[in-house]
Formats: sequence, C-alpha cells, structure tokens
Amino acid sequence: MKIAVVREIREGEKRVALVPESCKKLVQAEVRVAVESGAGEAAFFSDDSYREAGGGIETDVTGLLGSADLVLKVQPPGLHPTLGRHEADMMREGAMLLGTLVPARYPDVVEKLAARKISAFSTDRIPRISRAQSMDTLSSMANIAGYKAVLIAANALPKYFPMLMTAAGTVFPAKVFVIGAGVAGLQAIATARRLGASVEATDTRPAVKEQVESLGARFVGVETTESAQDVSGYAKELSPEFYRKQAELIASRCAAADAVITTALIGGVTAPRLITAEMVRAMRPGSVIVDLAAEAGGNCELTLPGRTVVERGVTICGPLNLPSELPWHASTLYSRNLTSFVLAFWKDGRFDFNLDDEILRGALVTHQGEVRRA
Repeated sequence: MKIAVVREIREGEKRVALVPESCKKLVQAEVRVAVESGAGEAAFFSDDSYREAGGGIETDVTGLLGSADLVLKVQPPGLHPTLGRHEADMMREGAMLLGTLVPARYPDVVEKLAARKISAFSTDRIPRISRAQSMDTLSSMANIAGYKAVLIAANALPKYFPMLMTAAGTVFPAKVFVIGAGVAGLQAIATARRLGASVEATDTRPAVKEQVESLGARFVGVETTESAQDVSGYAKELSPEFYRKQAELIASRCAAADAVITTALIGGVTAPRLITAEMVRAMRPGSVIVDLAAEAGGNCELTLPGRTVVERGVTICGPLNLPSELPWHASTLYSRNLTSFVLAFWKDGRFDFNLDDEILRGALVTHQGEVRRA
C-alpha cells in the first residue's frame, strides 16, 4: 500500500498530516510512504528528515495523489491554487482518504469524494471509545486550542493574570470564566491556573464538575435532571427552561470576569449562541472574550470569525485554526493519531477494510459512490 502526504493548501494551514517520526513507524510496518516536497516545511520538518525516516519525496502532486492507495490530510480536499484542479479529482477512483473532513460543514467536498468513489474516513467521526483514544484528533487539537486561547486572552487583557505582591501594593489575580469543560475547556482552565488566574468554569454536563475542581477552578452550573450528552459523549440540545437558567448564570459570570474563554459545541460541530450582545455590553471595559467556537459561527453573538473586534471596550477575539499556530506539536500529535488509525487495521501487509469494526464503520463518510450518514 502506498500512503501519500501532500502539502496542505488551505490558507494559513501550517500543519502536515504525517511527520518523520510517524513516517518511520509506517515504513517499519512495510508501508510505502511518499511525501510531497515541502509538505512539512511550515511545521519545520524538512524533506531530508522524511528521507531519513524511509519516506520518498515527490514533486508531482498530480502523480502523487493519482498513485496513492491512501491519502493523509489535515484539512478537507480543496481546489489546488496553482494547478486549478480539486484534490479529490486528482485522487484515483477507489482510493482511501483519512483526515478531518467535518462532513456537516463541507457537504460539497463529501459529494465530490463520493462521486470519485473514494472511501473517506473522517477522524471527527471516530467513536469515542477507549480503543480509539489514540486516534482522537479532535482531542489532540482541542488541547492545543485551549492552551493557545488563554495566551491570546492574557496578551489582550490590560492586566496581569497572576496575583503579585509588589512594593506598590498587591495586584489581585485576573478572573477567568471558561464556558465548556471538554478537552479545550479543561486545557484552558489548566493554562489559566498555571498563569495564576482565578478561574471559574461551567458546562451543561454536571459530571465534569470533579474534573474542573481537580484543576483548581470553581465549577458553576445549572442544576438539571436532563441528560446533557449523547451516546457519542458530545453535548446535546437541552430544554428551553435549562437554557434560560444557563443564560442568567452566564450573564452574571461574564459581568464579573476579566477574560472569558468559550469552547461550547453541540454534537462536536454546532456552536450554541451563549453570550448575547447585551451580555457583552454589561462586561467591564478592558475585558476579553476568546471564542474558540468562531469557526462554527461562535458562542458570542458579536464574534466575527477570524477577526478581533471591540465592543464598548470589550475585546472579542474569533480565532480560526489555533492548532496551526503551534504547527510542530500540532502536526506531531495529529500524525500520531492518524498512524494509530492506519496501524490498527494493518494486517498481513494490507489494510483490513472490515466494516464490522465500529471504528471503521463510524469514521467512514463515503464509500463505493455513496455518502454514509452519521
């Protein structure tokens, strides 16, 4: 089997789907790996490092994609800016694709992959079971986003994060409020605490209270008897009464906070609107919101994806693709996730395409010309 790794073409994307460390592991398993020249440059992995790992370097993207049995990518396939052809159209019919496809956001790409009879696996659809933890790109990338979000907030805030005892008097710690205690939220809590902030966090799932408190933060939540997560482990829609109470809680905590980090997604892809314009206007001038759900539309009503805006003295940051801002580690972790997926089904010198396996079945988005619904 030949695995192909291409340079990511989406603007601002610095990650690469496979790093030399993982390339070597695949080669040792007798998988042939070919990498587009320069694919790892933005993440500081040279062509020579891939050669040393046993991978081949190719310059012809069309030939590389057309000859591959399995293509590894970070972003969904797109229109190549210099060749004028869609990456999906350059893949051979019947080949496989593994990457973060987010089918709900890119239905046009999914349809194109189906038309090419590509068997496409999306890592964001891998079931959240213990056997699949090493393949979980969402968690790997969310960890990085949560860390980076706090650094953005600290940089934008006109105050210190930690408490400081100075000759001029005591500086009290910044108050940070984190909305959503999934992987990104928990990492945001941990990072804010490391910087010395006083942290509160909320989540629709009362079960995360212990995790929040173990990181030194205070959990604030709405008491409910409703189940707040689906069978896949993602947050789900709740009743209007719950959201009314939640809005009251969020409004009061935002008004008291110096920095707010929002990370909430429903089903892993949809951003609930949690902070209204009115709530923003009730916040103190100089305070900061970092909206990690910006790519999905934002948790804050005033978020503009990819931009930073100021509303009555409140800075609202809508960063996109934060993992790409730490491309070396983001690529390394992402690469390990993909490699775990490939090797889990690599048996007797071939990829075991067994759809009785719940991981393969769950991750499969298109197969034999059809789109498979979640």
